[in-house]
Amino acid sequence: MIVAKGNKQGSLYVTQGKICKGEANVACGNACLELWHRRLGHISEKGLQILAQKTLIPEVKGKVIQPCIHCLAGKQHKVSFRRGNHPHRRKYVLDLVHTDVCSMNEKSMGDALYFVTFIDDHLRKVWIYLLKTKDQVLEAFKEFHAKVERETERMLKCVRSDNGGEYRGPFEEYCKSYGIRFKKTPPKTPQLNGVAERMNRTIEERVRSMLSNAQLSKSFWGEAVKTATKIVNHSPSSALDGEIPEQVWIGKKVSYEHFKVFGCRAFVHIPKDERSKLDAKTKQCIYLGTPQDEFGYRLWDPVNKRIVRSRDVVFLEDQTIEDTKQSGSPVSKAITQIIQDPMPVIRHETIEEQNVENQDENNDSPTDESSTEANEDQPIETIGPEVAPEPEVTPQPKLRRPVRERRPSNRYSPLEYVIVVNEGEPQSFDQAMEDDHKEEWLKAMQEEMQSLHENQTYDLVELPKGRRALKNKWVYKRKTDESNKKPRHKARIVVKGCNQKEGIDFEEIFSPVVKMSSIRVVLGLAATLDLEVEQLDVKTTFLHGDLEEEIYMEQPRGFIVTGKENLVCRLRKSLYGLKHAPRQWYKKFDSFMTEHQFKKTQADHCVFVKRYDKADFIILLLYVDDMLIVGHDKKKIDALKKALSNSFAMKDLGSAKQILGINIIRDRSKKLLWLSQE
Repeated sequence: MIVAKGNKQGSLYVTQGKICKGEANVACGNACLELWHRRLGHISEKGLQILAQKTLIPEVKGKVIQPCIHCLAGKQHKVSFRRGNHPHRRKYVLDLVHTDVCSMNEKSMGDALYFVTFIDDHLRKVWIYLLKTKDQVLEAFKEFHAKVERETERMLKCVRSDNGGEYRGPFEEYCKSYGIRFKKTPPKTPQLNGVAERMNRTIEERVRSMLSNAQLSKSFWGEAVKTATKIVNHSPSSALDGEIPEQVWIGKKVSYEHFKVFGCRAFVHIPKDERSKLDAKTKQCIYLGTPQDEFGYRLWDPVNKRIVRSRDVVFLEDQTIEDTKQSGSPVSKAITQIIQDPMPVIRHETIEEQNVENQDENNDSPTDESSTEANEDQPIETIGPEVAPEPEVTPQPKLRRPVRERRPSNRYSPLEYVIVVNEGEPQSFDQAMEDDHKEEWLKAMQEEMQSLHENQTYDLVELPKGRRALKNKWVYKRKTDESNKKPRHKARIVVKGCNQKEGIDFEEIFSPVVKMSSIRVVLGLAATLDLEVEQLDVKTTFLHGDLEEEIYMEQPRGFIVTGKENLVCRLRKSLYGLKHAPRQWYKKFDSFMTEHQFKKTQADHCVFVKRYDKADFIILLLYVDDMLIVGHDKKKIDALKKALSNSFAMKDLGSAKQILGINIIRDRSKKLLWLSQE
């Protein structure tokens, strides 16, 4: 039955009929929507909405297509991997480690074809290992496992990787043996291992950029990968809200002074025993990065085709190997070969192996005799009527000189800056002897030398053959007492420890100091329990440490013994400036405290405790040469002070008023204590 007829105007019908008069909305239910969906070849819901907006089909606003099995059969796809602005991270270090193996299409200089990454989920710090074959992944993981657990003193809990074959079998068994939970993503879903995949992409992008800038061949990708990983660890991470992974990992501020442009031109100093008098003292190399666990810089010698390591390097960071091409030197020829030959013949070897190989190559080279035989057939030039032709002179390449006009900076005028000085303290022995307070400085140096002799710090001996004597310098300081009226002049003889060599002059250099939290806790106990708080200062602290190594030092300036100018000081005790001086002092003091039945706490090795009974005890806090002694019994504290003074040169400061620049204010009647530091 026809109810009404009408003409459509926009989205409405103007109807005329007996029952329905006026206007009516266009009626289109879910059935209509489904129909159009099938008519249009299972078009998407969004496509239907667009067609409806263009008034090409009836209005479908607010309608939803029901699940269609035919659409699933023809169009089902993988579920998207959604990622928020702040990805979820595990709460603690080593709770989860991501790992992945990345293959390269060219061998590195060490014949590596892969690299494996291990990424901590909490800090996003990266560890990387180069591999020749994929079956080396397990050995790399064992090394990583031992390293991180030793550094953090935490256990590795979980590892996540893709479904690669290198992570099956032995790798799974190793994880089970150590109770490590091992998660593998489903096959062909690298997105579930996104942290490792994205890190691989980041490292690859960095490597491509670095090799392009350095104009090096692809075979240097192994060195570039190591450098790129170190840079990533020293770069702000978005997952850490801008924090630096390496800085968070080690718990202290990181340094960027050793970073240089990868692949830049570098000049390495040649040691004296490796050259003759007229040989050049430097050779050109290519900077390849800074080793992670070694001192010095890592460089490539293009002439001898080997890796060298040195700390005596001058860098030209605005130049690359292209800048040496025109020089015509052996270096430029070797560099040209590097660019043309993408795979130099090289293997990683020890320094001793490289030296032996170079000697063999030198032995196999043509001798002077063969050169003489080759020249016998050449005509001999004689003096006669005919003038011998002049030899051709090879034109020397023109040196590149800057053509930009140099103009002095006009940024600062003489009235726009000030010079900050350190109250006129001498910076050297010569300045001290020319200072207005020469007598005071001379007296301070005599007191220092007297302390050295009384402490039997050194003996004058002849320098053994093959050994070297460390240099030293005088350091001067003007100090004021609490009234700020009477300045005191102090002088210290300081060894230039920068010339010490690890493994020869020292082994361990770490020395603990008391934590600030320990000081606050102990002072809180003193205030609450109304304990005595006394303070001591150690004179010439580092002179008390016994040396285990054989170390020699030049005689101090101004105090060279007449008639024994050729002798040096054989150090018996440690001195200021030695790298391991703080360590030796701590070992000596720790031995003293152990002899007197004091025990150091596990939480802080500079907090020593001796308990007489349940309510009577003494606590000693050590911060290099500053000590705080806290206890109930004043007599027992005085006895400890006397024992310390008998073994070390001590200065009794009485009741504690200041520690590490922090003023201590106390009201014992109210059991209150304040710490104040401006």
